[in-house]
Amino acid sequence: MGFLKGLLIRLATTALAFWLATLLIPGITLESNSTVETVTTLLLVAAIFGVVNAVLQPIIKTVGCGFYLLTLGLIALVVNGLLFLLTSWIADQAGLPFSVDGFWPAAVLGALFVSIVTWVLGAILDRD
Repeated sequence: MGFLKGLLIRLATTALAFWLATLLIPGITLESNSTVETVTTLLLVAAIFGVVNAVLQPIIKTVGCGFYLLTLGLIALVVNGLLFLLTSWIADQAGLPFSVDGFWPAAVLGALFVSIVTWVLGAILDRD
């Protein structure tokens, strides 16, 4: 039961972070007609983001270990921005009304914002 509770808390905090990102960061949009559609879209996008990160991030870190060392970890901003754009593309292919316009202003800043918000909310809610 503890694993499922932690997973649901992580999904909810990531969805909340995505919602805040759509409100605060220009270029990240969510166009829906109802509250139910908005919440459903945010939960699905959060799930997509979690799967993309869980599958691709370890592979990228392993293959690009030298780049992480060479740039002192700053390449992580670029990688997270690309994963954020990939999440947007998958959401678009799934027919979800979520989009990220552009790499530097929206994707990198959005990924950084979502990471910080989920970290803060996770620390407050103590998922573990």
